[in-house]
Amino acid sequence: MTISGTRITLYDVMDYVIAEYPPKFIRAILNLTDEQVNAALSYIEKHRAEVDAEYQLVVKETEELRQYYEAQNRDLMARISAQPPKPGMEIAWEKLQAQKAKHQAVLNKS
Repeated sequence: MTISGTRITLYDVMDYVIAEYPPKFIRAILNLTDEQVNAALSYIEKHRAEVDAEYQLVVKETEELRQYYEAQNRDLMARISAQPPKPGMEIAWEKLQAQKAKHQAVLNKS
């Protein structure tokens, strides 16, 4: 369910409602008019049980997708990082590895 004239869903608004943000903040962060925010909040209030149930489903599906793509990207990044540098990029590769080691040393000190 989207807010009329936008690509913003009620579930986007619900994120902020659940976090107890005030309507003015929701309006500003989502770039909505007062009328759009009031209509969305009114609909959510009148249909709270239905919207909550759908919202929980959307949150669950979103988390499942995030985990799936995170695993896919982790596997892809592992394969890519195991490859040797392309010909002619050896010096840049060495510099990158040195910077990574330096950064990791700083992180390990903290």
